[in-house]
This record gives sequence, C-alpha cells and structure tokens, in this order.
Amino acid sequence: MGRGRVELKRIENKINRQVTFAKRRNGLLKKAYELSVLCDAEVALIIFSNRGKLYEFCSSSSMLKTLERYQKCNYGAPETNVSTREALELSSQQEYLKLKARYEALQRSQRNLLGEDLGPLSTKELESLERQLDVSLKQIRSTRTQYMLDQLTDLQRKEHMLNEANKTLKQRLLEGTQVNQLQWNPNGQDVGYGRQPSQHGDAFFHPLDCEPTLQIGYQQDPITVAAAAGPSVNAYMPGWLP
Repeated sequence: MGRGRVELKRIENKINRQVTFAKRRNGLLKKAYELSVLCDAEVALIIFSNRGKLYEFCSSSSMLKTLERYQKCNYGAPETNVSTREALELSSQQEYLKLKARYEALQRSQRNLLGEDLGPLSTKELESLERQLDVSLKQIRSTRTQYMLDQLTDLQRKEHMLNEANKTLKQRLLEGTQVNQLQWNPNGQDVGYGRQPSQHGDAFFHPLDCEPTLQIGYQQDPITVAAAAGPSVNAYMPGWLP
C-alpha cells in the first residue's frame, strides 16, 4: 500500500516547519550534487531560508560565472549596439520589479493584520491570520506583565529605602533631643520651679512674736495683744512669764 498524497501547504507549526526545511534542503543539495556528477551537468542551486540565510551549491568553480552564463542564455546574446550599461539597467529594472512586488505583499499583509482588506482572503488564510494575532497578543500581554512586575519591584525597593532613611532620621532626632537635655541640665538634677531651698534648722527655729520688754504693774488685754501680734507659734497667750 503506497503512501497517501501529501497536501502542499504552509506548515503552521514552527518547529515542524524548520525540521522539514532542513531535511528537504539537504535532500535538494544532495540531488543537485548527484545530477552534476552522474550527468556531467553544470548545476547551480541557491536557497534562502525565511530568516534570509543563504544556502548554495555550484558544480563549477565559480557561482558568478554560472550566473553570467544564465543571464546570457535567459536574455539572449547582446546585440552589438547594446552596451553593458543598458544590460545593467535592464537587470536593475527587473530587480526593482521584484522588490516592488515584495513591498506590495508586505503592505497587504500589514493591512490584513489591521483588519483591512479581508474580503479576498479564504477561510484558511483567515484562520492563519487569527492564529498570528493570538500569538502576537500573548507576547504583548506577557511583555506588559513583565514590565509591571519590574515596576512593582522597583517601587518596593524604593519603599524599603525610604523606611530605612526614616528610621535613621528618627534615631538622629532622638539622639539630638537627649543631647539638648544634657546641655540644659548637665548634673542631671530635677530642680522644681518655685521651690525655695531649704535652710538648716527651719524645723526647730520658730521666732516668737511678743513684746521684748516687760511691763511691770500693767496687764494688757489678752485679746488686744493677740490681735496685734497675730497667731502665736506655741498657741499660748502672751503675758507674764513665770
């Protein structure tokens, strides 16, 4: 039983696409080499990958000579009145047309990614475009999330630095307050305002408010003497001493 027919279309899986490219590229280079050896043919093979990497094979000594031979056969032998400059201009014009076609294809692809000119696309092309947009959206969200996490980490680091600086300032302020207190009260004594210093003997010395002289033969009124002299310390009425 033979193998089924393989449908030729673009491989969507990136890894499978790269593996298939490597296998078929090597097989194509091998077939070109075998063709040149078995049939004594001049073979030139040029392959560009989707990333722009060049792979080539040439059975002759120079790829440039083979390309010149191809150009002569493709555009015919130059007439005697056609100069080399005109041949270069023709080649440049063809290269310009190729680049223009590629530019238009890229513009069309960009419009499709923006949601424009979707009418001519088939169902498979629309599905492929949708998958491309999903992958791009995932990458954008992942990049945005990583950027926000980096910003959050930076803010947390700044917050930690500010807290440390705040603690340092509090410590310095407390030390400065203690130094000011020591400067105002170097001996460390708590002297109350409005308090009179105590004198030795205050508890034992009480001056007596009485007449210093004796009045012989005359007795004053005790009430008058008490009112004039004020309260007595020992609570006795002034009078004759025994």
